[in-house]
Amino acid sequence: MKSILTASFFLVATVCFGQSKKVPPTPPLSYLGKTVTVYTTAANTDLRLSQTDKAVFKELAQPTEGEISVFVDPSKTFQSFMGIGAALTDASAETFAKLPKEKQEEFLTAYYDVNKGIGYTLARTNIHSCDFSSGSYTYVTEGDAALTSFNIDHDRQYRIPFIKRVIAAAGGKITTYASPWSPPAFMKSNKSMLRGGKLLPEYSQSWANYYTKFIKAYEKEGIPIWGITVQNEPMATQKWESCIFTAEEERDFLKKYLGPTMAREGLADKKIVVWDHNRDLMFHRANVIFDDPEAAKYAWGMGFHWYEDWSGGLPMYENVGLVQKAFPNKNLLFTEGCAESFDATRYQFWGLGEEYGRSMIHDFNNGSVGWTDWNILLDEKGGPNHVGNFCFAPIHANTQEGSLIYTNSYYYIGHFSKFIRLGAKRIGSAASRSQLLTTSFLNKNGKIAVIVMNQSDKKLDYNLCVGKNAAVVSIPAHAIQTLVL
Repeated sequence: MKSILTASFFLVATVCFGQSKKVPPTPPLSYLGKTVTVYTTAANTDLRLSQTDKAVFKELAQPTEGEISVFVDPSKTFQSFMGIGAALTDASAETFAKLPKEKQEEFLTAYYDVNKGIGYTLARTNIHSCDFSSGSYTYVTEGDAALTSFNIDHDRQYRIPFIKRVIAAAGGKITTYASPWSPPAFMKSNKSMLRGGKLLPEYSQSWANYYTKFIKAYEKEGIPIWGITVQNEPMATQKWESCIFTAEEERDFLKKYLGPTMAREGLADKKIVVWDHNRDLMFHRANVIFDDPEAAKYAWGMGFHWYEDWSGGLPMYENVGLVQKAFPNKNLLFTEGCAESFDATRYQFWGLGEEYGRSMIHDFNNGSVGWTDWNILLDEKGGPNHVGNFCFAPIHANTQEGSLIYTNSYYYIGHFSKFIRLGAKRIGSAASRSQLLTTSFLNKNGKIAVIVMNQSDKKLDYNLCVGKNAAVVSIPAHAIQTLVL
């Protein structure tokens, strides 16, 4: 994998995390004679984040109807970029621990080194157990509403050492947020962490306290927590850890308990993310929570997943854009997605990567500030998972052989995470044909990263147009490219 070339023009941009000080970028008057470096991953080839071309900009005042073009406008800026990463689950940590030392180092480099790997900067983890744990567990003894028994000893065996290795590999800093799948069984209406149920009203304060204890315990271990989500998938009754919150219940828990408790415990700077479920119902959830000023003041933004198309329908990307337009002061963050129904014969099925490419392009273009994959690493069975809900990860470990298996989704994600860096601003980008999908970002160092994905069965030639100049680029069938200029 080749590192990004540094030759480029430089723009002046002032960007701060979360909020941007708008200093409009001033592109060069002309790109004539400048070069763009092309990196490609393509089906039925050996190309994997490979440098494949250096194209030169020439004059092109007006593209014609017969040409295919990708238009980029650095003067049109949108949301600031907070990162790309994945979930550091119990399953990932346990699998990592089974790898030989040299493969552990390879794994960490592959994900977190921006030159030799794909430069992840974002992470999610679970608050006690989820489906991708070897069993259900909590941090308190049964019935302890006062939380006097609270401890994270369980996580010290695998997950905490794993996260510390990740932080070190990421250069000493990574933005980490945490999500609960269920309160302890005694706090719920069905007296089980599994199969849905609801938080009993009398335990609302105790459950709010639980989040703060988790944050403080992890930070005492040297793992900074950027924020939390209120509840993973609050409208799904699953056979694994789950808990139902209607929109009104989540709103009221946030404004009456969780938000005030975080503030009272000195954690007001931690971000609270609502919803954390699919795109299908997110507009309704946003209206209920964000239209309530007392709830909205505690919410940094909204998290969302991609599983709404499980029944064969199309992904509802437009709902992300609806929330962004309705509530432009709230942030949008993709918090989970994976290919389900694990089958080891499909490791190299090209559709795995293409699903990531489509989602990432559409989600960023609709206002998402970051993108979090599900498990960062799973074993050769798509687990471990205590309820048999096995799935794919971008990298799998064959724990019997001590080897790593890279799926093409790793490379598709890398076309974004390797080239779009913290504090980048999304800029105007559009394709003239539906076969091509595109999004573009202006990095703080002045480099522009343009991602182009070819969904068709044919090789396509297209003009990369910036102002009155264009460079001609070829993209293979079923391929993704990052163009750096």
